[in-house]
Amino acid sequence: QVQLVESGGGLVQAGGSLRLSCAASGSIFNINAMGWYRQAPGKQRELVATVTWGGTTTYADSVKGRFSISRDNTKKTVALQMNSLKPEDTAVYYCNVDNTLIGGRTYWGQGTQVTVSS
Repeated sequence: QVQLVESGGGLVQAGGSLRLSCAASGSIFNINAMGWYRQAPGKQRELVATVTWGGTTTYADSVKGRFSISRDNTKKTVALQMNSLKPEDTAVYYCNVDNTLIGGRTYWGQGTQVTVSS
C-alpha cells in the first residue's frame, strides 16, 4: 500500500507565500514523476507543477514565475514553494505520483486546502 501525506496548506493574504510538502511511503520503490494538482470549487482538477526523477519540471502557465517545485528522490518527497499568491490560487492541492510511464500506476494524496484572501 502506498500513502502520500501532504502538509503545509492554510490561509494566507494575497501576495504571501506558502510551502506545500508531500511524502510518499509504503510499497513504492521507484517514483517517476511527482507533482501537484489543484481543484477549485466548481472546476476540474488541473496540473500545477510536476518534476521527473531526472529533475525536469513542468508548470501551468498561471503559476510560472511564482511557484517552484522540488523533490528529494532519496526521501521520496516533493515540495511546492508558492510565492506571490493570488485569490485565484485558492483550491485544494493534491500531491501526485505518476508511475504510468514505468509500468506502474498513479497515486493521489488526500488534498490540502490553500486559501488566499484578497
